[in-house]
Amino acid sequence: MQPGVPTIARQFGEIGRDFYARGWTLGTSGNFSTLVSRKPLTLAITASAVSKGAIAVNDVVLIGPNASVIGPRGQRRKQSARPSAEALLHVTVARVRHAGAVLHTHSIWGTILSDVHAGEGGLTIAGYEMLKGLEGVTTHEHAEWLPILENDQNMERLARQVEETLERFPTVHAFLLRQHGLYTWGDGLAQARRHVEILEFLFEASGRLRTIAETHAGGSHGTDKNPRTTANVGGPRIHHEFS
Repeated sequence: MQPGVPTIARQFGEIGRDFYARGWTLGTSGNFSTLVSRKPLTLAITASAVSKGAIAVNDVVLIGPNASVIGPRGQRRKQSARPSAEALLHVTVARVRHAGAVLHTHSIWGTILSDVHAGEGGLTIAGYEMLKGLEGVTTHEHAEWLPILENDQNMERLARQVEETLERFPTVHAFLLRQHGLYTWGDGLAQARRHVEILEFLFEASGRLRTIAETHAGGSHGTDKNPRTTANVGGPRIHHEFS
């Protein structure tokens, strides 16, 4: 049996306070969702313009397969709280990936890397032991591909791009929106939260290592000193430096 909204709000609140303290969901950024029903598809999602450091029970709304607000018995209803503007992206991920939870963060390092590597369509992170924290990964030699999509305020258009990306790359654990943030998921909130923690660690480690390498190289644009983070779109890896 799926938990009720009060329980989900407490779960969101715990995650939100943690992510807010880490600087991953500052202001009212980010949004969280979890599966309530698969048939019909129903998600509980954080409301728009809510601080993730102070989520209350009234800050969680139920949405259906079209991201419209529904009542507890599947009836559409009017209420003051509105779902996140990106609710349709959550629905798309839950449907295409059969995810039980979707989490979205706005960290500094995720935002920077999403911009630096946008021209290559994504980035690959390889060689880190922490990669084994991603579901199904058993070795540090794994290379994790993270697609990067252009940010778009047209959610229907962006949701179509998300669906196309997930179908093109069926094994990815996450994707980035350029100059925006991370989307990842799991079979439940615990797994999705772990994926956020792992990926945010990898973003910061990769970004800091590149900064150190560039500083030691005197800011030159010569050989990339860090093979652990590369850009790769279906072909040979291309080392990419900050410019």
